[in-house]
Amino acid sequence: MGDAERACEDLRDALRAAGVTLPSLGLDVASCAGSAPPALIDLGRCNVATARALASALRPGQGVAR
Repeated sequence: MGDAERACEDLRDALRAAGVTLPSLGLDVASCAGSAPPALIDLGRCNVATARALASALRPGQGVAR
């Protein structure tokens, strides 16, 4: 569980550095209840502007359009 929490925070920090905020980013509660498979990170929902910012941030050399 701790590893999943750290991975979620790492992702949140990397997205923030790219100018992207996923408001629903967090651990998937249902997947944390069992022992296998390991906990999942829920990227959640976002609006159109955030989806476009994320797509832009993922393109090599693009960064977030501001």
